[in-house]
Amino acid sequence: MYKIAIIGGGVVGGMIAREMSKYDVRLVLLEKENDVAMGQSKANSGIVHAGYDPEPGSLKAILNVRGSQMMEEICKELNVKYRKNGTLVVGFDEEDMKRLGQLLERGRKNGVEGLEIIDGETARKMERNLSEKIIGALYAPTGAVVCPYELTTHSIGNAMDNGAELLTQFEVTEIKKIENDGNRQRTYFYEITASDGRKIQTEYVVNCAGIHSDEVAKLVGDCEFSITPRRGQYLLLDKEAGGLVNATVFRTPTVMGKGVLAVRTVDGNILLGPTSEDIEDKEDKAVTEEGLASVIAREAEFFDDIPMDKVITQFTGLRAHGNTGDFIIESPEAGFINCAGIESPGLSASPAIAEMVEEMLIEAGATGKLKQDYRPEVKGIIRFKDMTAEEKNRLIAQNPAYGRVVCRCEEITEGEILDAIRRNPPARDVDAVKRRTRAGMGRCQGGFCMPTVAELLAEELGIPFEKVTKSGEGSEITFERTKTGGDK
Repeated sequence: MYKIAIIGGGVVGGMIAREMSKYDVRLVLLEKENDVAMGQSKANSGIVHAGYDPEPGSLKAILNVRGSQMMEEICKELNVKYRKNGTLVVGFDEEDMKRLGQLLERGRKNGVEGLEIIDGETARKMERNLSEKIIGALYAPTGAVVCPYELTTHSIGNAMDNGAELLTQFEVTEIKKIENDGNRQRTYFYEITASDGRKIQTEYVVNCAGIHSDEVAKLVGDCEFSITPRRGQYLLLDKEAGGLVNATVFRTPTVMGKGVLAVRTVDGNILLGPTSEDIEDKEDKAVTEEGLASVIAREAEFFDDIPMDKVITQFTGLRAHGNTGDFIIESPEAGFINCAGIESPGLSASPAIAEMVEEMLIEAGATGKLKQDYRPEVKGIIRFKDMTAEEKNRLIAQNPAYGRVVCRCEEITEGEILDAIRRNPPARDVDAVKRRTRAGMGRCQGGFCMPTVAELLAEELGIPFEKVTKSGEGSEITFERTKTGGDK
């Protein structure tokens, strides 16, 4: 019997798991995919929003500002890359400037520090590639960027290091309330069943299932909200184009969201997008010609010259847009908590959401004593390419695996890949290795390194090469051998 089960291995579920792993309770995280960070937390902009956009008094506003204030210290503890680069919301006409003035006042009401309106010339001094058509901007110096999937995997890994369990490929299809035998404080517990028949029992459930959170809520009879998938398409540019912009640049927002942005990621690439399209299919992650054309056209408003020849990939993310217009964090019945509709600024707010859920679980009686041996830090993450020559030589002398570069584009070594396979949460497929190490994220997009990564996975997992997958069951990289005469 678990004390707490968290459904959904995204950044919100991960942050809650980390927060609750400091208590002496049995805790499990349930994820329907082969790995964590496979939904919204894999495909978003990685922006730590300052907090000027949400309606004052809303959960989005309160938790965004609090989460933004917490993020830098949490990233230090979790060994996650973080850069405070500031945000510019640019305007092109007087109507835009009026809207930016409203955002300034809203941000001040929300408690955002350092906000100011600047003219176009000042904006171009900060970002020299901005278009001459821009007449002004709202500047938010507290805006920052992180790597969203790194934040997710490290928070879940930290929770696991502190005793939490992770069950993957656990797609929740049924939640039953079962009466207790009278020996426990609560009158009932929950039995959760996966699509493959596995079952777990738990006293408390936290629903962090992203775009499927309304479906999970319905399993306990809660039909009070609905989730619409909002599709966002992106373009990613090579690091050679990294000089295009440093701050996060937004267009003046609309009712559909903050609009397209341009940002240099913590790893040095330029990210352009996303679109904002409400769709029906919660699995539709298609990249469309129309969507990418829309991104290019809108980004052309920001910059007079975008090096589109440096695009190395494109992708789509789905955001969980709730029908209430705000985050849905509430308990429809004793022992069950919804964290739903966590769209932007959900990543920014995730540490504060974890704090809020912790308070709710404490009030519900779900927590025990604090662990004496709890450790909030993630240590031992080696980033070979960031080391000095002396540090690299010393490391290679200790472990020759770090002397074998597997991914040339990103300078990722065999030692880093093996570490990703062995540490919590363990990488079990090629894309999982990519998210943890960046092997395959460079300009060749894995064309050179993928076979070696697959070989290392096969050796470490003790499976045939043909069983190695790109991203879980059904995505096997090879079909069968075409040559014989050796083990490999």
